[in-house]
Amino acid sequence: MRTPLSTLLAGALLAGLGLTLGPSPATATPSAPTGSENATPAAINGRLKVCGVKLCNQYGKPIQLRGMSSHGLQWYSQCLTDGSLDALAGDWNADVLRISLYVQEGGYETDPRGFTDRVHELIEMATARGMYALVDWHQLTPGDPNHNLERAKTFFTEIAQRHRGKTNLLYDIANEPNGVSWSRIKSYAEQLIPVVRAQAPDTPILVGTHGWGSLGISDGRDETDVVNDPVRASNIMYTFHFYAASHGEEYLSALDRASDRIPVFVTEFGTQEASGDGPNDFDRAQRYLDLMGRKQISWVNWNFSDDHRTGAVFTTGTCDANGPWTGTAPLKPAGVWIRDRIRTPDSFPTG
Repeated sequence: MRTPLSTLLAGALLAGLGLTLGPSPATATPSAPTGSENATPAAINGRLKVCGVKLCNQYGKPIQLRGMSSHGLQWYSQCLTDGSLDALAGDWNADVLRISLYVQEGGYETDPRGFTDRVHELIEMATARGMYALVDWHQLTPGDPNHNLERAKTFFTEIAQRHRGKTNLLYDIANEPNGVSWSRIKSYAEQLIPVVRAQAPDTPILVGTHGWGSLGISDGRDETDVVNDPVRASNIMYTFHFYAASHGEEYLSALDRASDRIPVFVTEFGTQEASGDGPNDFDRAQRYLDLMGRKQISWVNWNFSDDHRTGAVFTTGTCDANGPWTGTAPLKPAGVWIRDRIRTPDSFPTG
């Protein structure tokens, strides 16, 4: 069972230790933050790296990040304000903000300069609040990431170069590959990763898996495609997405098996159906969270907006009204549920 971050931060301030977000505190070091102004997830854990099948902090200790994804910036950028991100960091106690940049569907390709500048701005906003910024290249349609390879090279070169000095970045280079083989995704990753590494040699990179990020399950495949033919690069993880009301035992078992063999980061999940809408299945979602807690698999929930669907955490109209952002009053049931589990994850285990 993972100790709540608030408990760890209190211990850090009292003992002067550099702690992890996971169950095992790191050994005290002279560079560990000791003041309350530095007691944020990114300050305490520093630059992350992949160690074995885990995500580890600057002290080499496995950690689990918990946080929220934005909706598409072309539709719900107004939900990402100083007030809403203050709430995400301070009221929700989130560790990470996933910045969801759609490539098509009215996104990046329609205004590369404008959307790149907005991502720069959101990275700075997350950084100022001590959160990790997970930059999500949200390619979706078409499903073959190679369609956007040159765009991705341009985008990530600029992002990685400008923010190369930061220690709170993660790069998700292919959101949900679909209708495409693992070998095609691997080829894309092995062409793009060196471009990113030229600017940011130490930033962890996340690679989307086939079958809409399902490790191939949604395509009738499974995780052995990745396990048997991994991307030829270091300091990388593989992504997994699930929606609890749609994705049952086969998906849960695949996540369990794969995370023993390869480093996995759940960069998107919901408590409802795969559409992000429909009834919530909180019981099954809790089973996923229990598994991810036991195995220290980091996760990000979809999504931090006021979209009309049940998976958007805020009630419709909250963003246009600029809040209120804190507490549970502006939240839908899924928002109340996920906020509680980011704030106090050990209060809700099922076994």
